Amino acid sequence: MPDLTHLDESGAARMVDIGGKPATGRRAVAGGRIRMSEAALAAIRDGNTAKGDVLATARIAGIMAAKKTGDLIPLCHPLALDSVTVDFAFEDGAIAVTATAALTGRTGVEMEAMTAVSVALLTIYDMAKAIDRSMTIEAIRLFEKHGGKSGSWIADDAPAG
Repeated sequence: MPDLTHLDESGAARMVDIGGKPATGRRAVAGGRIRMSEAALAAIRDGNTAKGDVLATARIAGIMAAKKTGDLIPLCHPLALDSVTVDFAFEDGAIAVTATAALTGRTGVEMEAMTAVSVALLTIYDMAKAIDRSMTIEAIRLFEKHGGKSGSWIADDAPAG
């Protein structure tokens, strides 16, 4: 069984001690998508939703969520992020969300990137649910991470860029 860093020798949950680790540049990219009807896609693309600019609001929500990850996920360190970006791409029957989080610090930013994606997707759902309540959020995952002791990791099927 691999070593689980969030468990002590007795199996109790713990916050990992990062105090002795050197600060290095760290970056993570995550993504996910929300499937929806053509009517909902068109309304979002054309800016014709009752609640306003869906993607601008979802971008701000994702950035704010990344900054609050330490408050949302137990045992996550609160981090002073250097940057967070949230981007959108229209696909056939869906909107893809990609978030990148970066900092110079002692721990990674994978959870911040995935939290940004999750909340951006939830915000899209909230703002367009009057048009399509059957929207489906899916495939939230890490695409790549860089920095720290383990170096870089990139998923085999990560989007180019």
